[in-house]
Formats: sequence, structure tokens, C-alpha cells
Amino acid sequence: MANEHVKEFTDENFETEVIKSAEPVLVDFWAEWCQPCRMLGPTIDKLATDYAGKVKVGKVDCDTARKVAGQYGINSIPTVLVFKNGQIVNKFVGLKREQDFKAVLDTI
Repeated sequence: MANEHVKEFTDENFETEVIKSAEPVLVDFWAEWCQPCRMLGPTIDKLATDYAGKVKVGKVDCDTARKVAGQYGINSIPTVLVFKNGQIVNKFVGLKREQDFKAVLDTI
């Protein structure tokens, strides 16, 4: 991934990196072939940089992390879930604006 602040979450590391994380986590469920997902990429990169040290930001490739995607019922991508203390506190489906995400991240 191009941005050093964006982590890659997989079936193997999701529980450790997201569920057991001490800090809030923004998770972008995406796929390489998904055009709206690719359009959301720069926004996710910017959020990762802006919230570095406050919120962990990462991506789940739905084509390779099928277990996690299935566990959270991801039927449409992009879907962005925000976790705090291992629980989902917000869900965004589809292409959203940076300020939509910031409105949630600024309150957690």
C-alpha cells in the first residue's frame, strides 16, 4: 500500500489488529476491481495520515479475506466500519466524503 499509515488487515491478523486494538479502528472493505473502492482510496489515505496516532486505519481486500468479509456481512463495497473496543460503532456503505468520516472519527 502506498500510504505508510494504512494497514492491511487479513483473516489472520484482523482479531489482533482490529478487535483487540486499544485505539479506534477504521476498516475499509474493498477490492482491486471495484471502481468506487479505488475512488475512495485517496480519502482513506488522507484519513490515515490525518488521524495517525489517534485512529488505526486499514483495508480488508474482500477477495483475499473472505472469512472476515463474511463475518461482518459485507455485501456491498466499499463498506467502511469503525470499531471501538472491538465493537462496530459506525458503518458506511458506498462512496462517502471525507467529512462524513471525520464527523464520526472526531467523536470517538
